[in-house]
Amino acid sequence: MTKAELVAVMADEAGITKAAAGKALQAFVDSVGKELKKNGKLGLVGFGTFSVVKRKSREGRNPQTGKTIKIPAKKVVKFKAGKALSEKAK
Repeated sequence: MTKAELVAVMADEAGITKAAAGKALQAFVDSVGKELKKNGKLGLVGFGTFSVVKRKSREGRNPQTGKTIKIPAKKVVKFKAGKALSEKAK
C-alpha cells in the first residue's frame, strides 16, 4: 500500500476529505518523529511500540567488488507490533 492509497482509505473510513486525511497522517508521522528524537520510545496500546536503537559499526562487503568495507554505527527506528495488531494480521 502506498501513502496515497493509505490516505484514500483513511478518508473513506473517517468520512473526511483526502486533504484532511493527508494532513492527519503527516501530523502523526511528524509527532512520532519528534517523540522518538526527544525520548527514544513511543508506545501506542494495541498498535505497537516504536523505539530508537543503536546499531554497532560492522564490516560488510561491496557486492560489486567483494572488497571489505566498514559500515559506521548509527541509530535506527525499531517497531514491535502490539498484540491487537498482530492478531489482525493473522
